[in-house]
Amino acid sequence: MFDIKENLKKLPDEPGVYLHKDKLGQIIYVGKAVSLKKRVRQYFQSSKNMDPKVRAMVANIEEFEYIRCGSEMEALVLENNLIKKYQPKYNILLRDDKTYPYICVTADKWPRIIKTRRILKDGAKYFGPYSDVGAVNSMVDLLNSVYRIKKCSASEFPEGFRPCLNYHIGQCDGICTGKADHGDYMNRVEEAVKFLRGKQSDLLSYLKEQMNEASENLDFENAARYRDYIIAAKALTEKQRVTLSHGGDMDLILYAGRGYVTKFLVRDGKLIGRDTFDMKVPETEEAGSVIEAFIKQHYGQMPEGPSEILLSKDLEDREILQEFLSQCWGKKVSINVPVRGEKKAFMEMALRDTMELTDSIEEKEKNKKERAERLRTQIGDVIAKAKVGPPSESWVDEETGEIISLLSDTKNRNYRVEAYDISNINGVDNVGVMVVYEGLKPIKKAYRKFRIKTVDGADDYASMREVIARRVKRGLSGDKTFLPLPDLMLIDGGKGHVQVVRETLESLGVEIAVTGMAKDDFHRTRALVYCPQSAGGNGEFVEEELKGNGMLFGYIGGIQEEVHRFAIDYHRGKRRKGMLKSALDDIPGIGPKKRTSLMNYFGNVEKIKEASAEELLKVPGITQANAEVIVNFFIDKKGD
Repeated sequence: MFDIKENLKKLPDEPGVYLHKDKLGQIIYVGKAVSLKKRVRQYFQSSKNMDPKVRAMVANIEEFEYIRCGSEMEALVLENNLIKKYQPKYNILLRDDKTYPYICVTADKWPRIIKTRRILKDGAKYFGPYSDVGAVNSMVDLLNSVYRIKKCSASEFPEGFRPCLNYHIGQCDGICTGKADHGDYMNRVEEAVKFLRGKQSDLLSYLKEQMNEASENLDFENAARYRDYIIAAKALTEKQRVTLSHGGDMDLILYAGRGYVTKFLVRDGKLIGRDTFDMKVPETEEAGSVIEAFIKQHYGQMPEGPSEILLSKDLEDREILQEFLSQCWGKKVSINVPVRGEKKAFMEMALRDTMELTDSIEEKEKNKKERAERLRTQIGDVIAKAKVGPPSESWVDEETGEIISLLSDTKNRNYRVEAYDISNINGVDNVGVMVVYEGLKPIKKAYRKFRIKTVDGADDYASMREVIARRVKRGLSGDKTFLPLPDLMLIDGGKGHVQVVRETLESLGVEIAVTGMAKDDFHRTRALVYCPQSAGGNGEFVEEELKGNGMLFGYIGGIQEEVHRFAIDYHRGKRRKGMLKSALDDIPGIGPKKRTSLMNYFGNVEKIKEASAEELLKVPGITQANAEVIVNFFIDKKGD
């Protein structure tokens, strides 16, 4: 057993990071210290003056460990990395930051401008994060159109490659043709980057010139197109309400209270946007601690940022945070509290804006919770109509006697809804899929694919029976990746599909509500199909039209589209692999890497069949011996 008193005596009087753990050995708090000896001991002294949050945490500490660091700066960096890695219960955590989109200018020879939610250390330029996804989509489309930026992801183009539609309609220079001017292209990319950095005047001037020129030439179609671009560009810049005379880039960070941090973005002296971030914050937490946690976690993962950050109140660790960001971004970064002049006035404006924003945020959150509860009630009604008995909450393994919990025991949890679909072409490459939703959110890590093993030909009922049986059996075996079992199964199909699933569940001794998703003649969700009587199938089926219920109609329709998309993608991928395997897999000495190189170079198998040895030698990784083997292989095939 870990002896806390004895281990406190061993703590060094040096900078470092400490990790508190509970009875299960799970890390519940990560902190940094200038002196590990002094800081960690404070937790185990009198709790009389402790914050309630700290008192609750200390009551759960069963052991601790620490890591020495060379300086307080090293400790801060390590603390930040460990918090992101372990997401400890008692740390202040930035919620859902990865969901905010960025605009990325790639580091390719011919850069692209794309929306992304992942930041990589790949030399690309990233702008954001932005909270308005629609604005990001508009911005990307506008820049790609105006500056004729390459849209395809391909980096190499074999001889004879045919340009896509974007080239023919004047939306791309046709890099694939080898005739594009690289210098001119990079100049246009730089102009787009200027726009993303807040210098919108150049783009607006360019658009106005193009519009006027088109109008003078009586080219009214293009004039209207440029007019629409101007409207879109102005819409993206309409948030610029304040201008600082000295220009420059900076962010203003304010704690809005109730767990919300607001960030105002100033670029080239202009306010260009405001984002709000949801933080997991105890009610008694001070604003300074929240802001410090936000700066470390939010800015610590960004590849670059502003040269100055303004705060309304000073932070105890302000200097060390400045050093931290300066090292992250490779430039001097200052964190200041303005006391006079333009910046002070700017901060006061932001404070007023934030105070008004807080009530608005609370109202939005209230509405969001009400919608979620309303949806939960409606799903509960569907389950009540479709179920044949109480859901199976546990299962006893006959061999081991182990009791396996099948459902979550959270009283007010979101219902787990699973949807299933089968995909094949004339019975070939038969596959099934499962998608999972909890409330409004798809749980993509719980999605599953099933390669049909026992069915030959296009038998959807038999295929669905196999998929459901395999899925449920995995759950009953205690496989945590297939637990918990769903509260509701949605089947892409009608009465026959529902009947097959009900019979399969009955044979396994499991009770789960089952509903079919019927489609109209346009392949859109129309109704739910269920049989509220016994699983034996003697009861009458009921169809419940969804168009009168907007929320449930949208929810079920979205799930049906998602499961169909997932099934089609899986089937196409499997079919593509099968086609590649059948054509190239039997060639001696040609493994997966060389097959991929051949397909990337020639584009399809037919061109590989017709290629000479000299042409094959141009493919990366293909040797003289490989080329001769490939040529002879296809000659022999023709003879067959």
